[in-house]
Amino acid sequence: MKVLFLLALIAACLPSPAFAAENPVVVELFTSEGCSSCPPADAILAKLSQMDATKGPDIIVLGEHVDYWNHPAWTDRFSSHDFTVRQQEYAQHFGLASPYTPQMIIDGQQQVLGSDANNIAHDIDSALKKNKPAAITVAKVNGNAYQVSVKAENEKGRVYLAVTEDGLSSEVKGGENGGRTLHHAGVVRELHSIGSLSKGEFQKKVDVPLQHDWNPANLKLVVFLQQGDAGPILGAASIRLNE
Repeated sequence: MKVLFLLALIAACLPSPAFAAENPVVVELFTSEGCSSCPPADAILAKLSQMDATKGPDIIVLGEHVDYWNHPAWTDRFSSHDFTVRQQEYAQHFGLASPYTPQMIIDGQQQVLGSDANNIAHDIDSALKKNKPAAITVAKVNGNAYQVSVKAENEKGRVYLAVTEDGLSSEVKGGENGGRTLHHAGVVRELHSIGSLSKGEFQKKVDVPLQHDWNPANLKLVVFLQQGDAGPILGAASIRLNE
């Protein structure tokens, strides 16, 4: 019941299509299958991932599973130390004593408890009302090749590429969530920088090789421009890999 209440609250608090932003809002969730407080946040992220941008806010979700909850009883198969490092950089940026889960980062500018539906909706609403300086396009060229274009006059920043997968689940055998089946959306399968702006522009053809255990029907390619390692996100775009 608590999860259903949180999802209803998120849907009720988000703005109507009249307030949709020109550029998507990027919502990052730092989570772990070893954390008993994380499933409600995972459910909120899934709800955000299902929102239709043609009828409401355009939201890009990134589920980043950290590795510091891993132990012999259970290891999160989606976890990566790279996500732990990214979260540590955010913790330093926001002046936090330490990272924590579940944590949501909204457009690299606000951090909030990942199960706090009211504040999440408030921060997304605020982000939707801000114009982003970067225009980003992603287009399929052929096969696994995509053309990335970024334009942002008078800006500096790194261009990041992520591959996310929806519709994932795990039957957790041990740890704090032992005996539960956990469901995930927007799980980040790959995240890395592909370059930086030069004179306000970036153009690159990138290959996105798919791993055998990824389901192509549920994959998205996400590109975003960010100031530094943990600064504001200046623009973003996504495309389904099966289109």
